[in-house]
Amino acid sequence: MKIIVDAFGGDHAPLEIMKGCAQAVQELDLDIILTGKEQAIRRVAKQNNISLYRMEIVDTPDVISMTDPAGAIMKAKAQSSMAVGLKLLAQGKGDAFLSGGNSGALVMGSSLLIKRIKGIKRASFGAIMPKAEGFMMLMDGGANIDCRPEMLQQFGIMGSIYMEKVMNIKNPRVGLVNVGTEEQKGSELQQQAYLLLKNSPVHFVGNIEGRDIPDDAADVIVADGFTGNILLKTYEGVAMMIMKQVKQVMTKNTKNKLAALVMRSDFMELKGRMDYNEYGGAPVMGVCKPVFKAHGSSKAHTVKNALRLTKAYVETNVIDVITKSIQELNTRYPVTQQG
Repeated sequence: MKIIVDAFGGDHAPLEIMKGCAQAVQELDLDIILTGKEQAIRRVAKQNNISLYRMEIVDTPDVISMTDPAGAIMKAKAQSSMAVGLKLLAQGKGDAFLSGGNSGALVMGSSLLIKRIKGIKRASFGAIMPKAEGFMMLMDGGANIDCRPEMLQQFGIMGSIYMEKVMNIKNPRVGLVNVGTEEQKGSELQQQAYLLLKNSPVHFVGNIEGRDIPDDAADVIVADGFTGNILLKTYEGVAMMIMKQVKQVMTKNTKNKLAALVMRSDFMELKGRMDYNEYGGAPVMGVCKPVFKAHGSSKAHTVKNALRLTKAYVETNVIDVITKSIQELNTRYPVTQQG
């Protein structure tokens, strides 16, 4: 399998991207195409003793920064490492594309250069997050600030398919983020989305409140991108704060330090479960070919994990299953054709 990687996408690019790719080549049996400034890639590889075995480099003159507008990928930054990588995927030069760069540009580029699956209203981020038992997917993690009810319905369907095929969750439960569990709760958006999800080919468990999300309320959490992004970042911030507080308590005095030594393996396991680096990033769901968004702050370990999930995304034919499901849904429920 060959995965195209934006070597300059992320806060620690290109060094950590390249290190993660090198690990993935060895551990995951992958071929890599790196897009970016070739001279810089080769210099960093030489300075840090990074093997470029099974890695091809496609030279690009430009890079999309985190502050560039999303539309730059189609105009001012059309020759950037991200734009060129997406074009290579569209041309069939690789099986998938991974970038830790500008989220807005990645969604726009994926939608316009790769194209959305027929019938899908919007591409969306499917962020994987830890919960009390295992992990869950948040749809949408921030790609679509304003949503219509049929978009939330499609988020639930796509998330359910991904969790079953890639993350091996049988009959995943789908819940709608709301201010209460009753069917009539929320704004018109949530009320209409509830009815659509209730009549969708997913295991819909109804509305779920924010406080119940960490405690295994569902396997797929459906929300508009505005709500979802706030939820995602709050979740990550609270997790980091709790782990910091635990560390302070366990190093407070000699007695606590001794107790920490006894419980060290348990604490390390907990830290791993709460660490977003273990989950790699988020697939850009709803486009015709596999595109994966790594965390902007990704280090090598996170990049490798993102590549592992990207590989699984390709191997399980998630896009084909989503395409078929949306076609069947649109035939049965023409409401999804609106807009």
